[in-house]
Amino acid sequence: MKRRHFIQKTAASTAFLSLGGLGLSCTKSAVTKITILHTNDVHSHIEPFSPNAGANANKGGVAKRASLVQTIRKENPNTLLLDAGDIFQGTPYFNFYGGELEFKLMSMLDYDVATIGNHDFDNGIDGLYAQLPHAKFDFVSANYDFSNTLMDTHVKPYKTFIKEGIKIGVFGLGIELKGLVNKENYKETTYQDPIEVAQDMSRILKEEERCDLIICLSHLGYDYKNMEAKISDLKLARATKDIDLIIGGHTHTFLDKPTEETNAVGKTVLVNQVGCFGLYLGKIDFYFEASFLKGSEGNTLSV
Repeated sequence: MKRRHFIQKTAASTAFLSLGGLGLSCTKSAVTKITILHTNDVHSHIEPFSPNAGANANKGGVAKRASLVQTIRKENPNTLLLDAGDIFQGTPYFNFYGGELEFKLMSMLDYDVATIGNHDFDNGIDGLYAQLPHAKFDFVSANYDFSNTLMDTHVKPYKTFIKEGIKIGVFGLGIELKGLVNKENYKETTYQDPIEVAQDMSRILKEEERCDLIICLSHLGYDYKNMEAKISDLKLARATKDIDLIIGGHTHTFLDKPTEETNAVGKTVLVNQVGCFGLYLGKIDFYFEASFLKGSEGNTLSV
């Protein structure tokens, strides 16, 4: 979908996405709704676009996102707010504050967890580490081994949450940094194969942690046509099992609804990404009956 066509679409565009052919046949009182809100590739866009920004005029900005998130949380307290990386780099706010403002504002919005994108290393791993005290949320990345760096113990492979009896597991994956980021910036950070790691993480979250909903926060990129060797979110979805939702970043892909992919065991996994610069907020509602996932509903909201 071309970006211009996406932006012209109504923000209320909604598609009901049934999982495994299951419908919502239970009564309202028996259904638990879990809402997942997400951003990606905000790139230090703190303020809205200017009135002269063409199709993006007056869109975006942290203040408007905060108001939208607050409204949704009031409607459904069982809500998580996630980010799929590239929080840094893109406006003078990053050049001047080095990421401090971004982390402070995300903390004020009560983000629950984020993963790390390649541009989050733009001030080096030392610069990223220096800003961690300003982040009142956790970072997850399962395929970056930080054991020989300052970031060791400051990034978890996954995190779990419980909302009204529903256990949710969130793990992170990052893109290969070699050739994309200067070696001096990421130092001894080691990249591990994301598909192998995702298979292990989803097994742990399903079998050991007993999660009812498993989410991958990915900064791998949505899809790479004519690049068969490059791992993308769509390839990840097809090659793994037990992941219910992949929230992506890196490729700035504007989707008007989550993509439905078939995983390695024939089940549906959702893949979503909401472009860049904080123009949109992803919203996906999952419906549970007695801890069994019955269906989902995806929306893309204009900020």
